[in-house]
Amino acid sequence: MTTTAVDVGNHQKIAELGRCVLDGGRLEKADAMFLFGLESTSDIMDLIAWANRVREHFKGNKIHLCSIVNAKAGNCSENCSFCAQSSFHQTGSPKYGFIDPEPVLEAADEANKNGVTAVGLVAAWKGLKEGPLLDEVCDRIRDLKASGKTRPDASLGIIKSQNIADRLKEAGLECYGHNLESSRRFFPNTCSTHTFDDRLETIGYLKKAGIKICSGGIIGMGETREDRCDLALSLREIGANVCPINILNPIKGTPFENVAPLQPMEILKTIACFRLLLPRKEIMVAGGRTMNLRDLQSMIFTAGASALMVGNYLTTLNQPVEKDLQMLKDLGLDPAWEHSFDDQEPAAEQPIAFKPRTIEMAGV
Repeated sequence: MTTTAVDVGNHQKIAELGRCVLDGGRLEKADAMFLFGLESTSDIMDLIAWANRVREHFKGNKIHLCSIVNAKAGNCSENCSFCAQSSFHQTGSPKYGFIDPEPVLEAADEANKNGVTAVGLVAAWKGLKEGPLLDEVCDRIRDLKASGKTRPDASLGIIKSQNIADRLKEAGLECYGHNLESSRRFFPNTCSTHTFDDRLETIGYLKKAGIKICSGGIIGMGETREDRCDLALSLREIGANVCPINILNPIKGTPFENVAPLQPMEILKTIACFRLLLPRKEIMVAGGRTMNLRDLQSMIFTAGASALMVGNYLTTLNQPVEKDLQMLKDLGLDPAWEHSFDDQEPAAEQPIAFKPRTIEMAGV
């Protein structure tokens, strides 16, 4: 038996950052970048364990489920490099106009049957303007609200006036999905027909109207770890309530069709970092999880996820809802999420300063 000086700085630092978050502290960028930069499996598993503790501390065992309806498909005027529905790309994606009430109510029935909290209307267009189409959108939202079976959500693109946001709120919209997609720095690689600031402006109108914000992004588009870190920090700054993490599913015909996929452990590490940076928010894993995580899907909750998109995505398939519900049951997690974001208000987050330490360990 010998005594050797062992540098356990990473293990110790991860633990201190985790404890800081549990105690109501706030991580700043330097510490966040340390976490995003972890490489070894043992360090990543340490991080995941702390993210799980943070999730359980702030969220208990409740999991927020949502689903979406592709309310208007294809022929989108925007050139988002990841999207199969852009008119700039030849992908063979379905194309149709704004849907009638019946499919929306059918989606609400299906969601209610499976205990899904929210159904979001998602439309492939640049955004909403005043006029008959806005009237029709508000009618669909009223239909969802009146059904009493699900929370009415929507993701309808860019909004350029406060009046439009106010009308959506008056119709009964509770939460609006509007992803930042990536960091401000990387955003021009994803789209050139609108800007990062257009998205921030839209979120500003929605928040002023009293609508909750669902905003996240896509990882695996070729961005750096710093881009992922900056995205999480931007989401913290705008006060997003639900933060979806999508993993790129490269679609043939899009500019990103040949992007190399992220490794599962890198994805799980990213989820864990988001949890520590956004401890009180709903961290949702959405598109791309089935293809990219494969047998490790259930680990997203251990890594800090507290929300899940179920059912099919806009243009790609997901695993059956029944399989997701069984996965939650097997993990002892409860999809009966309360329709409230009241637990997201922080007490008083404080920046922290970490001082690394070297300790003595006994080795053989």
